[in-house]
Amino acid sequence: MQKTSARRFGALLVGFALVGAVACGGDDESAPATEAPSTEAPSTEAPSTEAPAGGELEGLKGTTPLVDLSDEWKQAISDFWVAEGNEALNDWSYAAESFDAVMLIALAAEKAQTDGSALANEIVAVSKDGEKCSDWTTCVDLIKAGTDIDFEGVSGPNTLNGNGEPLEASYGVLNFGADNRIDDELTTFIPASAPESAVLPLASAGVERDGDGVLKLGGLLPETGSLAFLGAPMIAGVEYAVSIINEAGGVLGNPVEYSPGDSGDTSTDTASVTVDRLLSENVDAIIGAASSSVSLTVIDKITQAGVIQFSPANTSLKLVDYADNGLYFRNAPPDSLQGAVLAGLVAEDGNASAYILALDDAYGTSLANVAESVLADSGVEVLGKKIYDPAATSFDAEIAEIVAADPDAIILISFDEASRILRTMVENGIGPKSKAVYGVDGFIGNALGENFDAGK
Repeated sequence: MQKTSARRFGALLVGFALVGAVACGGDDESAPATEAPSTEAPSTEAPSTEAPAGGELEGLKGTTPLVDLSDEWKQAISDFWVAEGNEALNDWSYAAESFDAVMLIALAAEKAQTDGSALANEIVAVSKDGEKCSDWTTCVDLIKAGTDIDFEGVSGPNTLNGNGEPLEASYGVLNFGADNRIDDELTTFIPASAPESAVLPLASAGVERDGDGVLKLGGLLPETGSLAFLGAPMIAGVEYAVSIINEAGGVLGNPVEYSPGDSGDTSTDTASVTVDRLLSENVDAIIGAASSSVSLTVIDKITQAGVIQFSPANTSLKLVDYADNGLYFRNAPPDSLQGAVLAGLVAEDGNASAYILALDDAYGTSLANVAESVLADSGVEVLGKKIYDPAATSFDAEIAEIVAADPDAIILISFDEASRILRTMVENGIGPKSKAVYGVDGFIGNALGENFDAGK
């Protein structure tokens, strides 16, 4: 079991849409050492491709939207995934959110009695203010009896605001152990929520599209690209939910249909090609993308067609008030919440100064800005904030600036290039064994350790 004890580090108020969010903090059982880093200039030699002498990531900690998932549910979804011909799951990032996204869409279709765009008007409704239910059969039976429901998902309450994003959240604080993998025994959880003043009026679907009685879902999930490590848990979550619904009789009396698709990343047009195909297949809703920047490249195409886009992983603040025809939803909390939690950890661990290194995209810049603001409000001096090109072949210059700044803590907001950045940090004496290093959901997972050990 994962450890769930937590201690309160005090209230942090940050903007959540137009209001504040409160975060409370977790145990700090093994704060990384804060030895002075090497003052030597970063090496210009090509980094070694040999795995380091083990444990170089030990002490690295990071935040990700996560609740204390039950062992029973994790085993069930992993068994399903293996039965479908895949390897057992060992990362759970956004698996539960993906599962719940399907459930919310399907329950809304049952309530609206259509798979057309009008079902979007019921997604927020089934997420709150009714009789609580947590499994498909119970929720559907209540709907058929004319009862308003409040779906309590695997990923948490799933209480959605009028703009289709969460009012409540839970973050897991994941810690890397001596084997360069996440040590589940050290995981703690931090709740975050918005005050009642955050509640926005319901946005109705602005484009009418008729249904045909068959709920058709499309996937826009990362099979390739910089977030490919999230692909397996997210796809498994979607397909597991569809299987449960269909075993119970489907939606509107028909099996739910699912058409998978790759989102790639912003370096390709994979997402656009996938969306064109899914729209030609007359899907009613598209699950994804994982990347906020990818979603921003296709959201207009999807929502202007009267099709729902529901992301289990988008967090960028650019999507808070995006003109989406009332058809875009997400059950991953916005960066205003994660930024506060992340900054709270840095402050609670006793760091007097910090440096932020973030990738240049909608996710990286919005999260970096929130973290910077909350750190300053918490009395932590921000010695620098560097926005880097994730496609760069080397990060020597960025690491040299951090070495010169000599912060107590380093916040890394990254995707899969984090492995190469961390390797350069280690080579220059500012890795997790020498500095307090903090990461985020864009790369925190066992795939990071695998890539690091492999020299990738």
